[in-house]
Amino acid sequence: MSNEKDFVLIVTIVKKGWGDEVIKASKKAGAHGGTILFGRGTGIHENKSILGLMIEPEKEIVLTIAESSIENNIRNSIIKTINLDEPGKGIGFVISLDKVFGISHPFYETLLSEK
Repeated sequence: MSNEKDFVLIVTIVKKGWGDEVIKASKKAGAHGGTILFGRGTGIHENKSILGLMIEPEKEIVLTIAESSIENNIRNSIIKTINLDEPGKGIGFVISLDKVFGISHPFYETLLSEK
């Protein structure tokens, strides 16, 4: 059973340019922000070319730390906003976090001090 004071890391990997949409969807569902990293993909949907030149499969990786109690809302908001359940739109997963530090938002500080 999940404790409302637990935290999760929501990782969403999408096409370049879609990271901001993931952040907006996350915030709409209660997240306080996120971090966008850049990378390259090698999945089955990345093997495309134009005039014989391979297109570089650039990706954005969005990291969002949130309370586990709102994880479902955030995940569903992301899926709905960017149609993540359609092939080639991206992938997401959630990781439970054992320890979180460096959070300076008063809401999080209260939760962490109660643990």
